[in-house]
Amino acid sequence: MLMEPNNQTSASNFILLGLSEKPEQETLLFALFLCMYVVTVVGNLLIILAISSDSHLHTPMYFFLANLSMVDFCLATNTVPKMLVNIQIRNKSISYPCCLTQMYFLHFFGIMDSILIAVMAYDRFVAICHPLYYTTIMSPRLCGPLAGGPWVFSCFISLTHILLMAHLVFCGNNRLPHYFCDLTPLLRLSCTDTSVNKIFVFTVAGIVITTHFICILASYVHIIVAILKLPSAGSRKKGFSTCSSHLSVVVLFYGTTIGVYLCPSSVHTAVKEKASAVMYTAVTPMLNPLIYSLRNRDLKGALLKLINRKITSSS
Repeated sequence: MLMEPNNQTSASNFILLGLSEKPEQETLLFALFLCMYVVTVVGNLLIILAISSDSHLHTPMYFFLANLSMVDFCLATNTVPKMLVNIQIRNKSISYPCCLTQMYFLHFFGIMDSILIAVMAYDRFVAICHPLYYTTIMSPRLCGPLAGGPWVFSCFISLTHILLMAHLVFCGNNRLPHYFCDLTPLLRLSCTDTSVNKIFVFTVAGIVITTHFICILASYVHIIVAILKLPSAGSRKKGFSTCSSHLSVVVLFYGTTIGVYLCPSSVHTAVKEKASAVMYTAVTPMLNPLIYSLRNRDLKGALLKLINRKITSSS
């Protein structure tokens, strides 16, 4: 166990109240989230398989996209199956160690998502603004650290969150108005001083979310300026279509995470927090493969070839 409940906390488990406490609504939520999770798993794994099986897609852009798909799959798997099980067996309890473990992986993959989206924006910036130097700049020597570095950074930050949380004492109320263990609602249940935790949360959110969001905006300002300078309307349309899918992902992910971790606590409500959490833990991982596959001709072609190959081999 991460911590001895008898010595440091009176809460050996928490009660996840979920998205609704009404049985008739929970049945609908189970069906909805099961469908969303199946689409998330199938969509992201198909993208990974398509990219790995097609040599034409062995480029930095698709390398980062495959990493993003893997992270999205893991992010959804960390929260949605537990919620589905809780609804099915009518047991909303989660042990203290399992709660901290879920919170660790939530932030680990959430931070990974944020960094990879920023890295993909830089990749598009180099491809559009410096096309002649693209292969030189986005070499394996740079792509390796850009993909591997976030894993180390995310592990360090998430582990620090858990170590700080493990020193808190939880007494009395153990009912968590959420469908998974997250920092903000957990801090409200603690009966000890959480100021250090809150400062760290705000600092990390500022570094990870705000810094990367600003970098993405700066990249796309340069990209849009470069596209507008293109001589033909066809070239401009192609340039915008290349970036539109990534911009959709940026808006979905950062719009919700900024609302959860950077907005003042006075504007937070349980309903708003749960709605935002659904967006970045379930909806965004589901939509990412749809957005990229439907708006990318090369990826659609690779997916069709992969599906046709599977159909041919099974017949």
